[in-house]
Formats: sequence, structure tokens, C-alpha cells
Amino acid sequence: MTKPPITKPPSDSAIAVAIAPETQQLITLWLHGKSRHTRRYYRRDAERFLQFADAPLNELDAMDVQRFFDHLEGERLAPSSLGRTIAAIKSFLKFAHQMGVNPNNIGSAFKVPSSKDTLSERILTREEVLALIDHASSDRNRVMLRMLYSCGLRVSELCGLQWRDLRSRQDGGQVTIYGKGNKTRVVLIPASVWQDLHTLKEKRPTPPTRTTPVFPSRKGGGALDPSQIMRIVRQAARTAGLEANISPHWLRHAHASHSLDRGAPIHLVQNTLGHSSVATTGRYLHARPQDSSSKYLDL
Repeated sequence: MTKPPITKPPSDSAIAVAIAPETQQLITLWLHGKSRHTRRYYRRDAERFLQFADAPLNELDAMDVQRFFDHLEGERLAPSSLGRTIAAIKSFLKFAHQMGVNPNNIGSAFKVPSSKDTLSERILTREEVLALIDHASSDRNRVMLRMLYSCGLRVSELCGLQWRDLRSRQDGGQVTIYGKGNKTRVVLIPASVWQDLHTLKEKRPTPPTRTTPVFPSRKGGGALDPSQIMRIVRQAARTAGLEANISPHWLRHAHASHSLDRGAPIHLVQNTLGHSSVATTGRYLHARPQDSSSKYLDL
């Protein structure tokens, strides 16, 4: 039976109706333990694939996967978006096979396309980082940006910080982070940033408890949402005259690049950032090389 291609992505409501409850449950199991950001995008990718295939998951084959990937290429997605979607579908189909839903891993034959590494385009200079921090709209926002940069935090990790995660040390402080992949790591906080944190704490109208967010929302006092951090960074970037597309994650990139430039051992940067592989951290060495054969040419 020939399945007509869907040329327009379905709405969320259409997806919810089309996908069987047991398949939605399988997606939830597959996404368990992944970050909120990953869950959001991977669920959307899996649901788009299932809506496109328009058949029970246990009846799909490699041709259904091929048709969907061809459809994606026709949409002219950004290489990073295309790669993420294909990787998500491959992961989901592997999980479905492992759970016995599909007798074969029908996505195993497909490769995730490589794309240009644009990391070097997203690394701020030391001067740009300082300008971004200096142009934050409030003391709270300024300290948040300093924490993102000095500790190399992910935005979700910053939003989830509570006062019980912080501990004083003789030369500053430390923060215990429960991060991506359900991994816990401890990162040292420079003395100047530690002082800023406690100045903010002392200015609170009521003393925070151990479970109070370190950076609460001004409305309600609950934890900040990552989208709020994005707006804070974008506003500071505009005020500082920097690129409008700067995201909070650029401060994490800057932390890695600047610390390596100053001689920090790569394994130490790996542990601070919570990378599972030193190869991931090593990308920063290639993004901002200190030497190149091009310097030896006489031009």
C-alpha cells in the first residue's frame, strides 16, 4: 500500500490524536532521564516521524524511514537540525527494537549526516564576555551571567540551583550540580563570584531556605525558566552592542575556550563542564588553535 507523503508538519493536536497511547508511553520511556531540552525536541521529532509514516510502529520498515528522511531533506533544514532529527529517529527506533515493539532495528542502516562545526563562531572573546556582564540590567542578572561564565554551567543547571547546592570554602565556594545524563559534579566558585552571591542573598527581603532557588523569578519567587535567561542575555548583548543571536550557552563555550587558552588541563575542563568524553572538550582546542602551518608561509 502506497502511503502519500505529508508535505506540511502536523499540528500538535493532530499528532496527539494520531499516535496510539501505548506509542506515546514508549516515547516517554525512551526520553526518561534526558534533559528537558532534549525531551522537547526529541519528542517532536519522533511524533513527526510517526505522523508521517501513518502506520503502527510495529509495522514500519526501513523504507518508511527512508521516505521520512528524504522528506526532511526536501524541507531544506539547517544541517544541525537535520542531523539532530535523524539522530533522534535512529535512537527512538533502536529503543523500540530493544523493547520488542519492532522485530528489527529499522533505523540502523542510516547514517547521521555530518555538518560544519560552527563552534568557533560561538566563542566570545574575554572582552565581549566582560561587556555582556557589565551591561546586564540588574545585579541579579549580572551575577547570573558571571556564574554561567565562571562555572561553565548549562542554563538548565543554573535555573535548578538551590542554596543547599552551595558551600563555602576558604578561597571562595563550591557548587554541586546535578546535570545532563543524571550526573553530579562539583565546581569551584571564584571568591569574587561567591561574594556576589552572598550579597544578593543578604538583599533578599526574607532569608532564603535551603531549597530556595539561588536565582528566583521576580514573579512568584520560583525557579527561573531557561527562556527567561535567554531574554536576559539577549538584552545585555543588545545593550553592549554585541551580536543579537548570542545565547546563554555561549558563556559556557567561552569558559571552555578561555580556560584552555590559559593552560587549564583538558581533563579538568572536561570535569568542570560535565562532558562525558574528552573528545567533546577537545573541540575547543580546534576551534581556537594557538598555532597553524599557515603562519609559516611567506605571503
